[in-house]
Amino acid sequence: MGNSKERVKVKAGARRERYSLQFKREAVRLLELGEQSAAEIARSLGIRRNMLYKWREQLAVSEAAVVRRAGRPRKEEESEVSRLKRELAKMTEERDILKKAAAYFAKDLK
Repeated sequence: MGNSKERVKVKAGARRERYSLQFKREAVRLLELGEQSAAEIARSLGIRRNMLYKWREQLAVSEAAVVRRAGRPRKEEESEVSRLKRELAKMTEERDILKKAAAYFAKDLK
């Protein structure tokens, strides 16, 4: 696994490391494999053990959000669907009125 950390200054003299999404996913994958303990994985990656658990939770939440969004239509699609439903209801009503009128006038022809 490549070392894709980048250091960012937070306060004067203090450093805070940021890790790429790929790095986090790979660390969580190693944790979920269960071949090593979380402490061993953290030590080998040079991070704190609790970061692994935090990343696992964050990735689970973000992936669940993606799944939820994929299942729902977007706003413009929802408005288009509702517009089409209204139009269909109007056309169905007009068709039913025309059928009744045709039946009424057909009675007079007999």
